[in-house]
Amino acid sequence: MQLKLIIAFLLCAYSVSAQISSVEKVTITVSDVDKIKLFYIDAFGAREIASSTFKNNALGRLFNINDASTEVKTALLQIGNEYLELQSFKGKTIQSLPIPEDSKSNDLWFQHIAVVVPNMQKAFDVIHQKMAVFVSTAPQTLPAYLPAAAGISAFYFRDPDGHNLEVINFPKGKGNPKWQVDTTVIFAGIDHTAIGVSNTDAQYLFYKDILGMTISGHSENYGTEQEHLNQVFGARLWITGMQAPKGFGIEFLQYLAPPGGRKYPSNSHLYDLWHWHTTVRVQDIDNVYKKCVALQLQRISKGIVTIHNKEIAYTKAFMVRDRDGHAVLVTN
Repeated sequence: MQLKLIIAFLLCAYSVSAQISSVEKVTITVSDVDKIKLFYIDAFGAREIASSTFKNNALGRLFNINDASTEVKTALLQIGNEYLELQSFKGKTIQSLPIPEDSKSNDLWFQHIAVVVPNMQKAFDVIHQKMAVFVSTAPQTLPAYLPAAAGISAFYFRDPDGHNLEVINFPKGKGNPKWQVDTTVIFAGIDHTAIGVSNTDAQYLFYKDILGMTISGHSENYGTEQEHLNQVFGARLWITGMQAPKGFGIEFLQYLAPPGGRKYPSNSHLYDLWHWHTTVRVQDIDNVYKKCVALQLQRISKGIVTIHNKEIAYTKAFMVRDRDGHAVLVTN
């Protein structure tokens, strides 16, 4: 209790002006950007709007990679009005580890993006034609006994590197009203990125109290449909939506059952294929950094890094892990 009071005091000691402006994008480490981006372009109708190759200078300090031979190749993709970035690494000492074949949705390294589809059957037909690996047995429509989620339909599958992806359809009255606009597109945009969490209240200390995100809703999901969606027998989840003033949401997935979800690997690197990071823009990056230090969050970057590169849309940044190990890139 005393430690909690100390942390609360330290967080309050800094100005509350250091709040999030937007969730900018999600970045996924892949085996080969040029290869994997074709899947997203082909399967999702994503548009490539930028590509870059960065040497290990400021990015080395930002990503805490000491190999001077390291190159980071990126491709920025747009789905609807939202952004997804792919990155891959090359270097003398770089050895990207694959996602464990036995990964489950209740493991704490789990993360995905949810792409909104106006017509689930059309979207499923496209995904099926692309021979994507299924996670769900088929699209699932959540039942009426789950008031917050009733009528929402979803389907999980994987990209060629094994990253989990979701397509989701919101009935009228559910989700962001912008998804109810009539459209002929199959994939409308990214609604949220979801992360596995061990304790929702503990994650509030970072996402709510430090970043200033707001809670957009809760749902406790369980039952046959949820099991078939996640492929986790006995799944019962406490789901919390977090929102910034702009950009897509961040969703917490806390498995109340079953037990046994594994922790985020403690020796993870940004070049391992289970790495994702979410980029958030804040009003006062120095204040946010001080709060992360006070909360004793694991910081990947060597302090706040100043970037001098016209291809990067920010000048100051640092990367930090939340209470369960998920990486967040904080920028100004």
